[in-house]
Amino acid sequence: MALPPTLADGLRLPVVGAPMFIVSGPELVIAQCKAGIVGCFPSLNARPETLLDEWLHQIREELDAHDRAHPDRLSAPFAVNQIVHRSNGRLEHDLEACVRHKAPIVITSLGARPEVNEAVHGYGGIVLHDVIHDTFARKAVEKGADGLILVAAGAGGHAGSINPIALVQEARAWFQGPLLLSGCIATGRGVLAAQAMGADLAYIGSAFIATTEANAPPAYRQMIVDGRAEDILYTDIFTGIRGNYLKPSIAAAGLDADNLIAGQGDDLSKLSDARAKAWRDIWGAGQGIGAIERVVPAGDLVARLQAEYAEALAELSQLAGTYADKSGVPAN
Repeated sequence: MALPPTLADGLRLPVVGAPMFIVSGPELVIAQCKAGIVGCFPSLNARPETLLDEWLHQIREELDAHDRAHPDRLSAPFAVNQIVHRSNGRLEHDLEACVRHKAPIVITSLGARPEVNEAVHGYGGIVLHDVIHDTFARKAVEKGADGLILVAAGAGGHAGSINPIALVQEARAWFQGPLLLSGCIATGRGVLAAQAMGADLAYIGSAFIATTEANAPPAYRQMIVDGRAEDILYTDIFTGIRGNYLKPSIAAAGLDADNLIAGQGDDLSKLSDARAKAWRDIWGAGQGIGAIERVVPAGDLVARLQAEYAEALAELSQLAGTYADKSGVPAN
């Protein structure tokens, strides 16, 4: 389906940069938007909370300057991620900042709140809500979300466990609004595959950890470059919510991933200490990191995705023509 202008304007690749706790800040968002994809950061990354206004002003100012200098290559819109669970004591403050600065897109997580959606709609913004299964998706739309982010198996951070094909086909059976897919997407071919399944946009996070603009320690970036799918552990043992973590970071924290999951040994006695370090020292990542080979500027990563996407699209068009010839059904 056609995306609303708020989401589509400035996009040169059908991608949204996923907001990552600690990692995503103004520098990464600005670089992503200038490269032609939606950049996003969690509002909770701005600490203290008064810093959020400064970040939003900086993002607006730099993107406006870019657009004035490059009228033929406008920046993509930016988004702010809000944790809308009742436990977030900053929600009211952070939402007011988004309203003041008219953040084009707000991504909501951990609950669906009609009053949040209404506040964003009041200035013309749109709300995308992330979900891990169809039941939550239906509730989010009922409460006023404009679009859905389907967080499938293998996604970085707090992820679902449902296969992306199943997740997309269930949502598309009843929802015709903007649909984003998250989980293991780190190539242009992956972006096109998400669209072939029925999603409008790919939602990519882990690949951007290995960029120069990411607020990630060098060791974290290098783990992304060195890592493969087998280096990812899916567990709720660190935060109480299932998520995907880098095994080497667990080892670096002095813990043995295998013993933790098996409930064995002294590692369990160390868990209370490890729990306090989740995200800061025990790092999240998705299963798609095997496609990341080096640390590069975010713009270079987007350029690679664009080239791969174009190549895959051309191959798919040729393939469609081949099978249309065999079946007698026109490719279009």
